Amino acid sequence: MSNETAEASPTRSGPPRWLRPLGARLVFLLVVFLAFESLLTPLLTAAARNPVTGILAGVAAAATALYAYAKLVSWLEERDTPEISRATARPQLIRGTLIGVGLFCLTLALMFVSNAYRLHGGSFGDMIGTFGLMLGVAVIEELLFRGVLFRIVEERWGSTIALIVSGVLFGGLHLLNPDATVWGALAVAIEGGLLAGAAYAATRTLWLPIGIHLGWNFAESGIFGATVSGADTTVGGLFTGTPHGPAILSGGEFGPEASIWAVLIGGVAAYLLVRKARKRGNWR
Repeated sequence: MSNETAEASPTRSGPPRWLRPLGARLVFLLVVFLAFESLLTPLLTAAARNPVTGILAGVAAAATALYAYAKLVSWLEERDTPEISRATARPQLIRGTLIGVGLFCLTLALMFVSNAYRLHGGSFGDMIGTFGLMLGVAVIEELLFRGVLFRIVEERWGSTIALIVSGVLFGGLHLLNPDATVWGALAVAIEGGLLAGAAYAATRTLWLPIGIHLGWNFAESGIFGATVSGADTTVGGLFTGTPHGPAILSGGEFGPEASIWAVLIGGVAAYLLVRKARKRGNWR
């Protein structure tokens, strides 16, 4: 066969010139995924009131966000997206979810010891619906804050600046919640933002931070019925719970994430993951 009849291999179509600079790419992706969060979170919350629709909505929202991330990043950066590779999805997601559940259970155990939390009866159906809600939220927020913000800031200024910037903005977003406080937002920045950023840096996959985020939020609200980050949108869990005693121990109306115990547990876990990232040569 002659060269004239050979088919040319397909080439990936790149973005327009104005989207190629790092800053433009960052802003564009932030706007897209902030829009995803703004549009999908109310729908997820409404769907979570029924266990079946809650699970279906959570899976659909997660799949949509992951598909959008893969397509947009591949187009903008002209590369594949190994950070959400299917090969690492199952083990890292399971591992992260178990870590998240374990860290919150340890936090709650310390709250029980300090007489800062009381449990009452709840609903199995509410637990299932809340799992769907938290699945969608975890995927969307981790794509936004770690897949976009942390990763692109790190590309220019390194891992330390990326960890601080993504953590602070992640905590700051929670100031929009109804019962938000400055201390609560700072606590979330440490135990959530730094922890998830360190998890991404240690593994270079988004599945571990997604799993940790999902496991923590699901245990917090879906199992133990606590308020998550000052938000009043969750439908409940297997149990219902009420804070008791000083807010520094119980978290008060913001929920357990504003407890000093949560900050200590999340902060120590983040430190250990940063150490692992450095040991593996993943700290840039």
